[in-house]
Amino acid sequence: MQNNKKTDNNTVEFPLRLVRYLALAGIASRRKSFDIILSGKVKVNDIIVNDPSLMISKADRIKINGKTISLSSFVYIILNKPKGYVCTNSDPYAEKKAIDLIDIPGYRLFSVGRLDKDSTGLIIFTNDGKFSDRLMHPSNNILKTYEITVKNELSKSKIHEMLNGVLESGEMLKAISIKQKAPKKYFFILNEGKKREIRRLVKHANSKVISLNRISIGNLKLGNLKQGKWKYITPEEIL
Repeated sequence: MQNNKKTDNNTVEFPLRLVRYLALAGIASRRKSFDIILSGKVKVNDIIVNDPSLMISKADRIKINGKTISLSSFVYIILNKPKGYVCTNSDPYAEKKAIDLIDIPGYRLFSVGRLDKDSTGLIIFTNDGKFSDRLMHPSNNILKTYEITVKNELSKSKIHEMLNGVLESGEMLKAISIKQKAPKKYFFILNEGKKREIRRLVKHANSKVISLNRISIGNLKLGNLKQGKWKYITPEEIL
């Protein structure tokens, strides 16, 4: 395999390991791609390869079960953001940026929506602008679920108001669903996710958010991904 290294802001940096190639191509997660390679289903230049760490060049031809695999220039990543990290890439004063937790050179990634500095949980990074627009547009009804802890219990009357819409600072804030999990713990489901929307709704309900963790976006769930860790995903896992 030749060393054909090329870097571009929206493309992959070659050479790269075969297991990463399969993950970036959307075949499977890196762990599952590892198993696929070991099973003998992958050919590189028509030769069966069992080494997941084999370095691949841009000129190499990859096949799985006889089907040619092409590498997209787009990448999709889920991160479990810890508290204290900001999602913006451009804040020169931010000490901790969520993007710095993702170590894949050769891409210019941006977050799809944001989680504020004090919030944790699922955040998506990509370089696919059309996908980001589709995911964020309210008309596509991509629901987001948050697990929150509050200082004071939310009254039934205030929950009713939050479900019907609260006008605050010229914006209509509204939850699609609010369900109590335990004392002072709730699940909030939102459609749009305006800036600090849950915190503003809870403040309207005469309480305060103590912790806020996003656990799902669309069909994609945070699962057992540890804080500060990330993994590759495909658009189909969300929509």
